[in-house]
Amino acid sequence: MSASTAGIELKLPSRRFATVVELLSSMRFAIALLTVICIASVVGTVLKQHEPINNYVNQFGPFWSQVFDALDLYSVYSAWWFLLILAFLVVSTSLCIARNTPKILADLRQFKEHVREQSLQAFHHKAQATLPEAPERAAHRIGQALLARGWKVRLQSRETPHGTGWMVAAKAGAANKLGYLAAHSAIVIICIGGLLDGDLMVRAQMWFGGKEPLQGGGMIAEIPDKHRLRDTNPTFRGNLLVTEGTRAGVAVLAQPQGMILQELPFDVELKKFIVEYYDTGMPRLFASDIVIHDRYTGEARPARVEVNHPVEYRGIQIYQSSFDDGGSLVKLRALPMGANVKPFEVQGRIGEATTLTNGEQRLRLEFTGLRVINVENFSGNAGAGADVRKVDLRQAIESRLGAGNKTATERVLRNVGPSITYRLRDEAGQAREFHNYQLPIDLDGQRVYLLGVRESPSEPFRYLRVPVDEKDSLDGFIRLRAALADDALRTMAVRRYVAMAAAGQPASVVEALTASAHRTLNLFAGDDPELERLPHNGAPRLGGLQALSAFLEANVPEAERERAGEVLLRILNGTLFELHQLSRERAGLPPAERNDATAAFMTQAVLALSDAFFYPAPLTFELTDYEHVQASVFQVARAPGKTIVYIGCLLLIIGVFAMLYVRERRLWVWLAPTGSAGSQATMALSSNRKLLDNDREFDGLKGLLHPPTQEGTT
Repeated sequence: MSASTAGIELKLPSRRFATVVELLSSMRFAIALLTVICIASVVGTVLKQHEPINNYVNQFGPFWSQVFDALDLYSVYSAWWFLLILAFLVVSTSLCIARNTPKILADLRQFKEHVREQSLQAFHHKAQATLPEAPERAAHRIGQALLARGWKVRLQSRETPHGTGWMVAAKAGAANKLGYLAAHSAIVIICIGGLLDGDLMVRAQMWFGGKEPLQGGGMIAEIPDKHRLRDTNPTFRGNLLVTEGTRAGVAVLAQPQGMILQELPFDVELKKFIVEYYDTGMPRLFASDIVIHDRYTGEARPARVEVNHPVEYRGIQIYQSSFDDGGSLVKLRALPMGANVKPFEVQGRIGEATTLTNGEQRLRLEFTGLRVINVENFSGNAGAGADVRKVDLRQAIESRLGAGNKTATERVLRNVGPSITYRLRDEAGQAREFHNYQLPIDLDGQRVYLLGVRESPSEPFRYLRVPVDEKDSLDGFIRLRAALADDALRTMAVRRYVAMAAAGQPASVVEALTASAHRTLNLFAGDDPELERLPHNGAPRLGGLQALSAFLEANVPEAERERAGEVLLRILNGTLFELHQLSRERAGLPPAERNDATAAFMTQAVLALSDAFFYPAPLTFELTDYEHVQASVFQVARAPGKTIVYIGCLLLIIGVFAMLYVRERRLWVWLAPTGSAGSQATMALSSNRKLLDNDREFDGLKGLLHPPTQEGTT
């Protein structure tokens, strides 16, 4: 191998390294990384992070949930690719700073006073003048004037064929280049602070410290050390749930594969959780009165944590994150919904469960939530027609202008009282969630109880409207529902209805009306042999108005269905009213009066009885009493990078303002001697930005070429 060839091969690695460094330190590469980080941040903001995987499956489906999981989109800010991009951004910006800082610092020290006179002629801003002063005197005068205007000045003398000439070199706005360094350094500092406050430290302990995420649950005291982090962990961010009257000192750090427990150097005792409300029922203050118990010194420090007002202890910030139920005791009354079951009482605590059985069927009742305050919007103007005689165009326009939170429809907020949420789980493990309000609500002019149900947490609740009786309770409807399921009572109701409706009619009419009333009421009750032949349209059990509709479609010609339907509804209303009277009679209550209140109750009862066939449980639970126990959810965080990020943000603001609003300018004035006692001046100005301010400033600087007039001269 020749020496020249060997020399070429030895230079190849250094050239490749230089090419890589050039690429990493290029502005385009850094901008591309920032763009990817911005897109990832948008995804991490829009998509809820660290949610249970089942929530994502319900939201996106099995396929896309697996795709997003493979891309670590459920934990964007701790994903390996996000951390890698941040690392490349730090390296790229650092190389850019390292490459340009020496040049910038060297340029800041230079006045470039060695520029030649011919070069000054090439500048955009230039001027010439003949001065009556000697070059040295003119140079000192111009230099002092520039110093007074805030310029930094350096004078240089040069020998010329005609004598000694002087160069005045001045500069201003050096902060522009310092702003470049500050802005780029800020990016590095912010990224480093973000990495310190991120999940990197926890991941490092899992990788190199033998720590593993906990999958499942269990008592905190029984969880082994491999799922715990020491209280000396330099950075973390987790949640701490504390119930009123108790204390806790172990936070939970959510991880994609489970959770890690974080030991704290103190315990937090919750004395009282405070919620204050506006007149509308909307909450205006969440606060927790706590006592911090130091595990090392035994010190007990009382404090109050409010939203946006955290408490700091031993370098750990305690934030008011949210609140939850702390195990409230609830008392429920079970009411039958079609099943031949007598009402009974049951109680339990939120978060616990109990088993219900009738000997053949077993249901697991899970108490999942108690809400003492429920603020709903009762604005009833949506969709209402407008009276053209009362339309004020100015008011209509102003109602849609102004603040972004103002709407044309006024919101009517009202607290409707407590509600209970529970699940009923069958022996196969399938569960439905129910949400029932304790108090009746005025809807469309009718007071009703709302009984909600949904198949999965991703669905909204669907509510069954149950009318109240004269005592504002559910008992009237429950009695009517039980009577509808009783064949003997249905027969008695038909007899009473026929006796009243067919009084004085021939026996054939009475017999035909009796048969029609029996058939109508049995179809509505879902207890007629004809129902087996009728289409169910996906319903597990046919009954209510759906059964009557299916019967008419199967047995009555289309041209006669409307008239036949009206007849059946009259018969149904009459027999149900007699059934209602029988249910009251059996309960020892006086007969219901025939008035508007009773008519409104029966109208809503018909709809509720019909919809009850879609209610997927044999019974419902009414909240009768409760002992509310609150719990606070605190976010505890040790964030050493917070100060670093603040410093980086301050540098970024200073750097951006310096680059945008500070102009770097350089000024040269060459004073050449002439044959007489005067001098020939050539002035030039350069700036890193082309602005109209440069023209105005140069016009002012040209005045320095004209010495002030001596007093007494003419």
